[in-house]
Amino acid sequence: MALAIEAAKEGAARGEVPIGAVLLCDGKIIARAHNQKESLADPTAHAEMLVIRAGAQKLGRWRLDDCQLYVTAEPCVMCMGAIIQARIPVLVYGVAEKRFGGVESTARLGQHPMLPKQMEIYAGICEAACEKMLTTFFENLRTAENG
Repeated sequence: MALAIEAAKEGAARGEVPIGAVLLCDGKIIARAHNQKESLADPTAHAEMLVIRAGAQKLGRWRLDDCQLYVTAEPCVMCMGAIIQARIPVLVYGVAEKRFGGVESTARLGQHPMLPKQMEIYAGICEAACEKMLTTFFENLRTAENG
């Protein structure tokens, strides 16, 4: 999770919402990314989507059923759909995303029947650090807009 937090901080420094993700396979990092919606002008350029794409390309397959995904914030419905489609069996995330979270906060896809068998979901990992990044980012953004 420390590497996902580091990626999120890199994104924040570039004006992106500070969400970072890391994809591991066999204990090795195969992809790492931060949100890039602003820089790529792409609404699908969430950190999770970027690492899933990069991981699939690197491994040469779309089934990532031996990988683990670490992300600083609860994945949205789009990202959770990609996690399910990629058959990722382990999801670890930091802070709940009350407004857009698709795992447990809104659509509750963490309980969806399409989940990979025995999928493991761990929430609240490094939650305080992940939440502080988001809170600080949005406070600074509001200050700049009102400043």
